Formats: sequence, C-alpha cells, structure tokens
Amino acid sequence: MLGVGLIGGAIAGAVLAATDTGRPEEPTGFEEARTLWHSVPVDTLFPRTLAGPGAGPGTAARAWTRVVVAPDAPCSTTTLSRSVLTSLRSVGCDRVVRATYTDATSSSVITVGLVFTQADPAAMRALGSGIGADLPPALAGPGTVAARFGDGQRASWWTRALPDLPVVVYSVSGFADGRRVDTPQPADQAMAAGQTTAPAQAGLGHEAKGVADRVERGLRKAATAAAKENDR
Repeated sequence: MLGVGLIGGAIAGAVLAATDTGRPEEPTGFEEARTLWHSVPVDTLFPRTLAGPGAGPGTAARAWTRVVVAPDAPCSTTTLSRSVLTSLRSVGCDRVVRATYTDATSSSVITVGLVFTQADPAAMRALGSGIGADLPPALAGPGTVAARFGDGQRASWWTRALPDLPVVVYSVSGFADGRRVDTPQPADQAMAAGQTTAPAQAGLGHEAKGVADRVERGLRKAATAAAKENDR
C-alpha cells in the first residue's frame, strides 16, 4: 500500500545542477517519490522498528516500535495541521500516510506522517520551514499503548518540507499514559538547552524529531532505489 541517504542528502539534493538549457535539474528520485505511498510495502516507509543511536537528550540512544498504521488518506484536517493544509493548497496535495510508534519504555508515543504532494522542485523549496506552525493530528491505536493519544495529549512536533522530494514529513509526540499537555512545544524549542517545560524534560522534542528523521531517511532510500530501477 505504501512506500537514503542520510539527512545530509537533503542538503546535497537541494543544490541542483544546471542543465544545458540553464534550468535546474530535477533531483534524483523526485518523480519516483510521488507514487511511493502505494508502490512500496508499508514496512519500507514505516519499518516495524526504528533505531536511534544518539537521538535522545544528551545523545542517549533511542529505539521505537511501530504500534499502528493508518490506511492512506486524503489531505484534510483529520490528517494534516491547518498550516500544512493551507500551504499545500497552492501546489496540490495527493495522499497522506501515517503510523504511530512508541519508545522502548512505552512511556511516549509518536505519530509520523508522509504527505505526498503535486509540487515541483521549486515549489517544494519555496514552502520553507514555516510550513508546520501548528500541531499535526495524532493517530491513536485502540488496544495499544497509543490508545489514549489524542489532541489533548500532543506535546511536541516536527514538520519539514523536503527540498528535493515532493513530500512533507511531520511528527507529533506525547505521553503514553494519556496525560494532557497544556503547552505543547515545537521540537526545536523543546530540544534547546535549559528548557524546563514538560515536553522538554521528557525528551518529547527528541522523540518527535528522531522518529521523523529516520522515516525521512527510509523515504529517501526508497526514492533512490526506485530511480535506479527506472534507469535500468
């Protein structure tokens, strides 16, 4: 149903070579990535387990286990934050695929989503970092550790429009015990030194960014593999 380089590949991919006509070259795997949401297995886009060496506070190791996967869905406020949905109206939004993970202690839960767009490379670069100004929806998993993960439990989030693939990656984290979080905090703020908020103290900024980073890496690997296959 669904569909790397390292994160540094995002930087390399954003620097586009010029063709003989003077127009930027499309990044490798850009067109192939559009269909990954239905052309690769779910375990490719959302592996059953994710390893995060150095991904926690103080470079502590993290590991996450997938507890629920949602069917692919249309772009709406059920699957996207309002800021992402608004930003994508001008470029077109195809489908959203989502999964929820828990950490090794089952104390935190993290929903991660991949948003497949109709944007061209220039449009993706133009979306910039301000695309995710508000919290994405959480994906609960009845009968799992994420059963109580809802809007009130969202604590920290991360959103990134990829400059070299037509995809937006987002994640949102919270406590697995269902406690409410009155003041959610973006992951980059929650990870900053000296923060004393509940999301920061619990490492939920690191959880959100860590899961999003690893799913993004898997997406890049799948896009690169699809491009190589097409070149054969």
